[in-house]
Amino acid sequence: MVGLGRMGANMAERLVRGGHTVGGYDPGPAAREQAAARGIVPATSLAELVAALPAPRAVWLMVPAGQVVDATLAELLPLLSPGDTVIDGGNSNYKDTMRRAAELAGHGLHYVDSGTSGGVWGLKEGYSLMIGGEAAAVERLRPIFETLAPGADRGWGRVGPSGAGHFTKMVHNGIEYGLMQAYAEGFAIMGHKADFGLDLHQIAEIWRHGSVVRSWLLDLSSDALGKNPSLDGIAPYVEDSGEGRWTVAEAIDLNVSAPVITASLLERLRSRDKDSFADKLLAAMRNEFGGHAIRKE
Repeated sequence: MVGLGRMGANMAERLVRGGHTVGGYDPGPAAREQAAARGIVPATSLAELVAALPAPRAVWLMVPAGQVVDATLAELLPLLSPGDTVIDGGNSNYKDTMRRAAELAGHGLHYVDSGTSGGVWGLKEGYSLMIGGEAAAVERLRPIFETLAPGADRGWGRVGPSGAGHFTKMVHNGIEYGLMQAYAEGFAIMGHKADFGLDLHQIAEIWRHGSVVRSWLLDLSSDALGKNPSLDGIAPYVEDSGEGRWTVAEAIDLNVSAPVITASLLERLRSRDKDSFADKLLAAMRNEFGGHAIRKE
């Protein structure tokens, strides 16, 4: 396992618990030390890690998408041998994945993309794995996927050739944006109905059982509301990690209408604008055409 952050270390530990021997590398000494305490065999360099692996090797990358993946592959390439497999479990753009797979194939190496969902709960509950790559390469890694998934026969599967795993995970995250936005808006409406004095945590708990809107995201929302009913101390600022943008761009390229996912992405962008010129202009226009009062800062 290359990259021993929260996801990488947890995944490596789940594999260890499942009976696998796992070596791990991270540039941070503290991360390597913590991994060793969890049963992962630490390496101080990629060269040391690769040398410790029996051929054919399987090297799983859990590093940030983009340039870091390319830099890691550039360092790995001269260390690997034909027949070895590299798995990218991060949120890489599927087009980058297809490019990397073609490049590694030219060196006799297999490149498997595993879109990975499960977050910090994956260690306990298992991970949802959307896998792309050559069928034979994926089949050889079956014991790894069966251990990481919630069950050997569920929660994972090869969805297509190289790039298909990351493409599927991209759409998964786009859907996630829409679901989260719908929950957020619904609870905001109820929270503003002051004369009813609604207990949002209570309602979330009711919905969790038997309701058609029950889901893991609702479970997590209920947990958050139980800990902090008014969400004190949380800034109304929402990041996006890129997959929502890619999903919207892909929808446009494919002429597919995706208004909910698009709107949820735009709401995240809006949350970061603390000095909205657009809203100021709206207020100014209302004043110009209707004489409506302008609220001063």
